[in-house]
Amino acid sequence: MKKIILIGAVGCGKTTFVQAMVKASLKYKKTQAMEYYDNIIDTPGEYLESRRFNNALIVASCDCHVVLLLQDASGKSCLFPPNFASVFVKPVIGIVTKVDEEIKDIEYARNCLTLAGVKKIFEISATKGLGLEELENYLE
Repeated sequence: MKKIILIGAVGCGKTTFVQAMVKASLKYKKTQAMEYYDNIIDTPGEYLESRRFNNALIVASCDCHVVLLLQDASGKSCLFPPNFASVFVKPVIGIVTKVDEEIKDIEYARNCLTLAGVKKIFEISATKGLGLEELENYLE
């Protein structure tokens, strides 16, 4: 798998996504700092929410092949600025998370990612495994 970095708001499902990708048991764990796995960099949501940390995201992305912007389908906040994807020199794809939730707005999440400058978007549920195989194939 290509090396990836995960960027998204607090609680959008970045760490759960990592756990699903590395076949670990799914349990809540607050990410306090950047965590490095074999091919994945998991970033704290605060790095997106506080603009002063954006440079850390940009620098860390240089070690990756693909940048993944994650947007929670069950939430109603979009923290990605317009054309945020353009600050990265690597390809950027969007991930709509929590598509299995009863209350969700997938179109809102997709629109948020599109406004951030993302062209390719995947819809997943890390807890149910939905969409993960297609995404893994894309990242090979």
